[in-house]
Amino acid sequence: MTLEEVLIQKPAERAQCSGKALEEVLVSAKDNDALTVGVYECAKVMNLDPDSVSFCVLATDEQFECDIALQIHFTLIQSFCFDNDISIVRVSDVQRLAQIVGDDKQLEDAHCVLITNPADGSWEDPALEKLHLFCEESRRLNDWVPEVSLPEVSLPGR
Repeated sequence: MTLEEVLIQKPAERAQCSGKALEEVLVSAKDNDALTVGVYECAKVMNLDPDSVSFCVLATDEQFECDIALQIHFTLIQSFCFDNDISIVRVSDVQRLAQIVGDDKQLEDAHCVLITNPADGSWEDPALEKLHLFCEESRRLNDWVPEVSLPEVSLPGR
């Protein structure tokens, strides 16, 4: 998808298309060992090797909206992403995100997920480029952390 194609989409179509792309990227990144899951684990990666981070996903739901500590972490992570030119989106379904990225242990701490670049640079994903374009367009519209809806149904064969 080109930037022009992203620009002519209606906001609802753009968010839905981006949700599918996000799921594809997460599954692909998981298969390529390019995921970091958990607020503290993500903070460590950002601190030690910020250049390895390609994309950030923050997730919350009604249960955690009033968690002040989590909101402070989100603010710090968002600031770090803005300062380091890392694309970032927010999803509102922590359980669905946890289903995509991993096991039951990760269900507890799937509030932050980083997609990292392997050191050898061998992993590329066209869906990740779609997400970067979506984030770029959202920033143009002053939506600095756009919300993406993950599809309810998992990808076929996964």
